[in-house]
Amino acid sequence: MREECHPLLRGGSRGGGEDGRVYKHRLSSGEMEALASVCEALLPPLPLEDHASYYEGKNEELSGNKAVQSFYQASGAESGIPDEVAELLVKRAFIEAIILVRVVLWILSTRLGSLLLCGSLCLGDKWPFVYNFSCLPLEARERVLQWWFRHWFLTPIRLAFLYIKILCVFIFFSRVDENAENPAWKAIGYEVEPAANPERVPEERPLHKGIIETMYQTDTSLLDSLADKGLEVTHDSKNNLYKIKCDVVIVGSGCGGGVAAAVLASSGQKVIVLEKGNYFTASDYSSLEGPSQDQLYESGGILATFDGKVMLQAGSTVGGGSAVNWSACIRPPDSLLQEWAKDQKIAFFGGGEYVSAMNAVRERIGVTESCVEEGFQNQVLRKGCENLGLDVHFTPRNSSEKHYCGSCGYGCKKGEKKGTDTTWLVDAVDHGAVILSGCKAERFVLAKSYKSGSMRKKKCLGVVAKSLSNNITKRLEIEAKVTISACGALLTPPLMISSGLKNRHIGRNLHLHPVLMAWGYFPDSINSEFKGKSYEGGIITSVHEVVSEDSRPRAIIETPALGPGSFAALCPWESGLDMKKRMLRFSRTAHLITIIRDKGSGVIRTEGRASYELDASDKENMKAGLRQALRILIAAGAVEVGTHRSDGLRLKCEGIDKEGLEEFLDKVSAEEGPQSLVEKWTLYSSAHQMGSCRMGINEKEGAVDQYGESWEAEGLFVCDGSVLPSAVGVNPMITIESTAYYLSKRLAESLRNQKSSNVGVDSFS
Repeated sequence: MREECHPLLRGGSRGGGEDGRVYKHRLSSGEMEALASVCEALLPPLPLEDHASYYEGKNEELSGNKAVQSFYQASGAESGIPDEVAELLVKRAFIEAIILVRVVLWILSTRLGSLLLCGSLCLGDKWPFVYNFSCLPLEARERVLQWWFRHWFLTPIRLAFLYIKILCVFIFFSRVDENAENPAWKAIGYEVEPAANPERVPEERPLHKGIIETMYQTDTSLLDSLADKGLEVTHDSKNNLYKIKCDVVIVGSGCGGGVAAAVLASSGQKVIVLEKGNYFTASDYSSLEGPSQDQLYESGGILATFDGKVMLQAGSTVGGGSAVNWSACIRPPDSLLQEWAKDQKIAFFGGGEYVSAMNAVRERIGVTESCVEEGFQNQVLRKGCENLGLDVHFTPRNSSEKHYCGSCGYGCKKGEKKGTDTTWLVDAVDHGAVILSGCKAERFVLAKSYKSGSMRKKKCLGVVAKSLSNNITKRLEIEAKVTISACGALLTPPLMISSGLKNRHIGRNLHLHPVLMAWGYFPDSINSEFKGKSYEGGIITSVHEVVSEDSRPRAIIETPALGPGSFAALCPWESGLDMKKRMLRFSRTAHLITIIRDKGSGVIRTEGRASYELDASDKENMKAGLRQALRILIAAGAVEVGTHRSDGLRLKCEGIDKEGLEEFLDKVSAEEGPQSLVEKWTLYSSAHQMGSCRMGINEKEGAVDQYGESWEAEGLFVCDGSVLPSAVGVNPMITIESTAYYLSKRLAESLRNQKSSNVGVDSFS
């Protein structure tokens, strides 16, 4: 596999140590000793009798399973894992989190500090009578961690241990060696799907006509590449800039930017697309969780709200989220569009042009309505619903009905999913658009507007960007008639704010479609109704809508893609033994996700720093969805079910009666995050972010007008999920692409009119 995929997606050692490379985390020896002892307590080496109990005394079976024996004897402190934890912490965490973790580790490296944090567990009857954390027996260290994960008073310390736990188990189960293998995978029943044809010759890359990959460029070669693409470039040596002229510059290449690029380039505009991430194609993808998360997701897939409550997933590659999402193509509900049209007064959502936009989008990305063969998790969802008499529907997808790929979240190796990187951006480059990958926008270029009668006091002249390659020293200033921000609801607001825009709605109204999960274990056997493993098959092929007694939508239930690293990171940690037992069930544990249309919202004003609060009704809807998901799992035949709440809430299903089930379901809750002052807490997830630069009929109601133009700066438009007036309530790809299609179509028409009349770009106010 390593020879087939892109070098950046092959994995291998992240840092140093045995291969001679040097780690850069700069943690002291005392901090590293404490960190290693925490990692060992999280994933301890266990004696034979502990894992024999998992096999219910079947010692003969156990003695022949060397992979399981090796897995139980493995430790979270071995093979450089603590150094990789430290490296990832320093690279990805908030500076406050880094300081917090390092302070806790420093305290644990001293005897007095250990006494403060561990209490009597660090006392002994021999000199020196008080031991630091790393000198405690493994059982005592485990008890300390259990205590702190439950402790509600000093939650920052709990948060520090949680950071370490997430990084430790993610690295343990996702890292690979030079042969793209992980020693734990065989024991937990996981394997990476090989390429369909190992000897295939790489096909011509779909965007080869227009892509400039700055990671392979130098100052000189970049200048030549830009000129070769027909761009007018001048060198501003005084400011160390390359100045580039075009008609339209678009920041971002995902569901918004990709569509806008295609529409505007097809209308005759010279378009430049800036994309922070790198460019990969089907033949590049490896399906390896660790390196794929690192290269294809924002912050390497390790990004959370500032309080640690919600884990955020957002694409960061050419194609954006469309390159790594789970293919669901659900139309926005008619009731939602009418709400936006009437209550928010954004009229086009209720008109025929928007319906036409949705139809055009669905046709271009090849949406299909059914599925020939469902994977294990979707089989469970469908069967459980059928057994309960609940409605369950096939999920439309932008792939063929035969698409059976469980690794599309790491890029579709089969090349069957139609993200913007294989559809809209191809249309764009076919019409002369140029895409600069590995290139990050820094700020919009704003000047005072002297346009008579305009309410906008500024005008946008373009954008300043820099290559993320160390070989390029010059910044790029792209001058354009129209500038479009399409870098998503997490990045568009910080870019606008750092450029000097002040509208109060920029960065507010952030909706996340928060997710909690329920799980059910289905042992594999000859008589099992459900074939396959949890990571096989189409990711989302079935969907169930949870409704209230008066038929109001409360949540939807779907299935997720979880690699072993993500699975372990989200699982509650109760003990080292429990974690290893959970992981042995990995391949036959079905997860169902509950997604709600959140009324609560958050704020994102600085890159990477989002805050978020759930509304009381959100928590009630989440509970209703979780309880329904658990009922579905039980009805499908799970032998054990549970949630990811910190106390490991679970139920063994054999012999359970109706009264016992209801008693268990009454315990289900949607708790606050780990920083809240509660004993039981939970981690939420989000793969959908929207609303943080919402449309409004005036500047008091939104950050942009009903056509996506900034209320403050003429010629600056937003064309991504951040313009949506509220949460959608279903997977938003179709909504975002259709909105982008409508906005960019109207902008293209305005630019044509401007060209024919030889006047400035009309303001859409």
